[in-house]
Amino acid sequence: MSELPMTRPPVVVVTGLSGAGLSTALKALEDLGYEAVDNLRLSLLTHLVEQASDRPLAIGIDSRTRDFSADAVGAELDRLRKATGRTVSLLFMEASDEALQRRYTETRRPHPLATDRPVPDGIARERGLLWSLRDNADVVVDTTQLSIHDVRRLLGGHFRLDTAPSLHVFVTSFSFRHGVPREADLVFDVRFLDNPHWVPDLRPLTGNDPPVGAFIEKDGDFPAFFDNLTRLLAPLLPRYLNEGKRYLTIAVGCTGGRHRSVFVANRLAAWLQTQGSRVGVAHRELDRSGVSPEPAHVVNRETR
Repeated sequence: MSELPMTRPPVVVVTGLSGAGLSTALKALEDLGYEAVDNLRLSLLTHLVEQASDRPLAIGIDSRTRDFSADAVGAELDRLRKATGRTVSLLFMEASDEALQRRYTETRRPHPLATDRPVPDGIARERGLLWSLRDNADVVVDTTQLSIHDVRRLLGGHFRLDTAPSLHVFVTSFSFRHGVPREADLVFDVRFLDNPHWVPDLRPLTGNDPPVGAFIEKDGDFPAFFDNLTRLLAPLLPRYLNEGKRYLTIAVGCTGGRHRSVFVANRLAAWLQTQGSRVGVAHRELDRSGVSPEPAHVVNRETR
């Protein structure tokens, strides 16, 4: 996301697919210090921004909004950027059709664009209606596999209000069996490393445990791989920051998401901290299975 120098409080316009977490996004931004306004009529957008010139704003505008159209939203945002001189970002929330349908089924609510028809009809209609906005959004968040905590973390990375420019890097391990994290900016596959799963004493452990780490480090290809990985990332981090990117997600995957990817993600997070980045780390499959996610040598939280 390209950002202008934050001389005036920013504005984030939140839109996207119904059921994809728009309310969650607005609440997360409100907790970050934004004044949140939901379901605002498009014709009132410029007036609100001008009236609240001293406050950061998070404004929800979606297909429920009276006088809504994707083209009109795009034109209004362009006009707003020129007229106010404020940084105006468009945040688009989405999820897969299957996830959206499941959420509507669980809540037993009709889709707002298909109150008298099946939910899939409403999802398809809304996706077509909003496609141009998604294509031009500054940030797209796919909540298909994300928890509320994950959504808050992502939005905090992109839209926190601290003025000092810095790059926040989030490192996550995962299993290819369960799919690549949709929010990942960079993905690294470590399935070529020797697999502790095939060692009976190591199988019940995770990459957070020292014996598993020692086993992986004995792989003759590991030192060169990790050296090349850090040499690849080192020049990228300042370039991302110079381009205005404030949040970067790096995903490290292996077959089961419990051993190799966990160890490498921890090691990578520790290295990133030495580079001055703010770093968060988590292990998707361990979190799902109830295994303690605390790595052996990197605290599982955001650090400076």
